[in-house]
Amino acid sequence: MCEDELYLFDLTINARKSSCIRIGPRYNARCCNVTTNGRHELTWCEEIRYIGMYLTASRKCTWSHSNAKLSFYRAFNAMYGKVGRCASEEVIVELLKFNCLPVLFTA
Repeated sequence: MCEDELYLFDLTINARKSSCIRIGPRYNARCCNVTTNGRHELTWCEEIRYIGMYLTASRKCTWSHSNAKLSFYRAFNAMYGKVGRCASEEVIVELLKFNCLPVLFTA
């Protein structure tokens, strides 16, 4: 049904880039496979990436922040590894503000 509606707008589902996720009280119930009109199966996932954020299968619509935290720590460790011993605490805090904190908001 969804593909028929998308066809009216000249849109198609790319099965390689698309996946299914279930949100609601029965989020952990087993679901049957979803097949496109082109006979491609869509995979069921516990977590999907949408606009840089990770949506998690659960009772309520929740976003996972674990990938943003990993990116923040990666940016901080890269910066600190270069200037950690030779820079003052004030310089490190300023570098953290301008180089690492934006990663939390864009990841």
